[in-house]
Amino acid sequence: MAPSIPRTRAAAALRMKQIALRNQSRMIRCLRAKLAIERRESAATKKEHETNLVALEASHKTIAGLTEIGLCMSKKFEWMKAKKQHIRESHLECHQKMQARIQAAEDTIQEQHMIIEALVEEKASLLQTIQGLQEDNGAPAPLDDEWEEEPEEEGLEDISLGEGEIVEE
Repeated sequence: MAPSIPRTRAAAALRMKQIALRNQSRMIRCLRAKLAIERRESAATKKEHETNLVALEASHKTIAGLTEIGLCMSKKFEWMKAKKQHIRESHLECHQKMQARIQAAEDTIQEQHMIIEALVEEKASLLQTIQGLQEDNGAPAPLDDEWEEEPEEEGLEDISLGEGEIVEE
């Protein structure tokens, strides 16, 4: 039995080495499969990353464009605000000028009323003076407020022209 034990040990060792090699081969295949899966996932992730990068760049461009539009709108809003303020100031100035004109017109009308009242009083005074003079001179009727029409001058009548007559001047 002595000779068979070493063979059996050598065979067992060989068998163990074969099993280890098969396990290593299986492990290598398994690791290669995992590596292939990882590579595919990495490639998919890389492609997704590139797509996201392109989308991000497009998003940045859109944001930059919207920011520019926002700035333009803000400038336009500020310009419109300034214009509105200018219009308000102009309207206020115009309103003040119109109020000054209205006040000047009212003052003028008031002055004219005062002048008219003074003239009416002066007229009444003159009428009393005239009536007093007429009474002193023995005049038959006092002077009324009505105006008398002036008589038309004689000789300036309208002369109608007959039909067919020629007028030479």
